[in-house]
Amino acid sequence: MILDAGFLIAIDRGEPTAHSFLTTALQEGAALHTTAPVVAQVWRDGIRQARLAKFLETVEIHDFTLADTPVVGGLLRRSQTSDVVDAHLVTSALRLNDSILTADPLDFSALSSHLGPKAPEVHHWP
Repeated sequence: MILDAGFLIAIDRGEPTAHSFLTTALQEGAALHTTAPVVAQVWRDGIRQARLAKFLETVEIHDFTLADTPVVGGLLRRSQTSDVVDAHLVTSALRLNDSILTADPLDFSALSSHLGPKAPEVHHWP
């Protein structure tokens, strides 16, 4: 599962629902992913975000590479949206053949609907 900023913020805040989800996901052996741009959205101060920093050690973080640029840009054009971070997360989920966990299901569904039948499934958080 690929995680958006909302889940990372919930982890950082120590929200019980996030902890419960994380415990279940890890017990089931779920591979957790996010993207470097999503981490940049939520990262402010490593000293004050120790909980988030520790959590990120358990998550595979995918970079935004030059190769991603045309794919992300094309998705933004087709969807007539402008959020590069969200579009990168959606294209990363597509590449990983993984689903998305988000607090903004409408935004992600609007993007993924332009990917056809292979579009990643979007799950609402919390």
